[in-house]
Amino acid sequence: MNPLLEQGLLVNRRHFFGRASSGIGAAALVSLLNDQLFAAPQLRADTGGLSELPHFAPKAKRVIYLFQSGGPSQLDLYDYKPNLKGQFAKEVPTSIYPAERKTTMTSGQAQFLAAPSIFKFAQHGEGGAFFSELLPHTASVADELCVVKSMYTEAINHDPAITFLQSGSQIAGRPSMGAWVSYGLGSENRDLPTFVAMSSHTGGQPLYDRLWGSGFLPGRYQGVKFRSTGNPILDINNPAGVDRETRRKMLDFTNKLNVIKQEETGDPEINTRIAQYELAYRMQMSVPQLTDVSDEPKQTFALYGEQARKPGNYAYNCLLARRLAERGVRFIQLYHRGWDHHGNLPNRLRAHCRMTDQASAALVKDLKRRGLLDDTLIIWGGEFGRTVYSQGKLTTEDYGRDHHPSCFTMWLAGGGIRGGISHGETDDYSVNVTENGVHVHDLQATILYLLGIDHKRLTYKYQGRHFRLTDVHGRVVKDILA
Repeated sequence: MNPLLEQGLLVNRRHFFGRASSGIGAAALVSLLNDQLFAAPQLRADTGGLSELPHFAPKAKRVIYLFQSGGPSQLDLYDYKPNLKGQFAKEVPTSIYPAERKTTMTSGQAQFLAAPSIFKFAQHGEGGAFFSELLPHTASVADELCVVKSMYTEAINHDPAITFLQSGSQIAGRPSMGAWVSYGLGSENRDLPTFVAMSSHTGGQPLYDRLWGSGFLPGRYQGVKFRSTGNPILDINNPAGVDRETRRKMLDFTNKLNVIKQEETGDPEINTRIAQYELAYRMQMSVPQLTDVSDEPKQTFALYGEQARKPGNYAYNCLLARRLAERGVRFIQLYHRGWDHHGNLPNRLRAHCRMTDQASAALVKDLKRRGLLDDTLIIWGGEFGRTVYSQGKLTTEDYGRDHHPSCFTMWLAGGGIRGGISHGETDDYSVNVTENGVHVHDLQATILYLLGIDHKRLTYKYQGRHFRLTDVHGRVVKDILA
């Protein structure tokens, strides 16, 4: 300690702001430096979410987002185009697909030959939606699904397109959708994170922590990633020689120091740190029980597949998503990479459908039989679609497809969604939306609406501007609501 400081005889800049922050005169000064400090939103004591939310009665309490990273081919899975059979190996007209809409990966090709899907399609469910033969399990829950064939986006490359879907902006640094939901609604379970992210143990386009990050929102709202190998969360277990009682004492002492520092500086992130330390302590008990699926009956693995026994697999993550949902976790994000099929698409698509089809459908069935589907919103889809023309050599059995942002397919189920329908249409080449287009911001607005949130009113002031997930766009797609 510096005795001159303690006697008020020597004051440096840091000490002045630390001590003066509690004074009335300094309050005005600090408010000029941080205009959010005295306008902090009111949080609910029970959930930690905003006191004003939900804005209206929600239809869903939680979200499970099955993100298929890489861009699944809508032409080979959902968007049936029987008339394309007669266009095999014919040049796609530039009036349909102009040069300026092609990526640099294919813009230099000598030909842009139409590649009809080699897979068979059939109608399923009372609504008669078309599904590829690669998705027999998904087709079996057709009456629960709303298949949106008219999605479109603005980005043509993976990183900005994924970032756009997850955060509402192609530019990195904005809060993720899960962070916005966590900020707005808070938690239903104080022993588990409000927002959990998981990734299948597969190759493909890289994923970044910012996809489940909190951006400029307080750090407490970022997603907690469950790892696919080893302990689901780093340091979830105490080190050797440290028992739970000792850990509690260490945490109490650390929290006392943090409280002193917070009182000196007024830094809100210190409160976040205290809260996260406490959550981590409680998770040491809750997470091992959650991730140990050995207590599941045989029927569960018959439903999801035997791969659901092995951490890191998509099927295991889907089963874990159900276990998280029934424990009240608010936003659950699964990432499955490997859908970026520029070449050898038929074989690679078969492989990824085998990995994901059964488990995706099982999650819908499992939630329904447990009475959880009605208030759980499930979303399946990637960041964009694929081209109608072949990338690389085209044969009757093999082709590739490049990125295509102008139309792609996603499906939604549960949580206030109207099941058994297809929404939107595309042209005969699956190049352009022709009916009921759904922009990415529209999807985001609809997700928030189902959670009881007006997307225009969920905002956060940062750098002098009120930001929101949907930026200045977005409309609720009411035609797909139950």
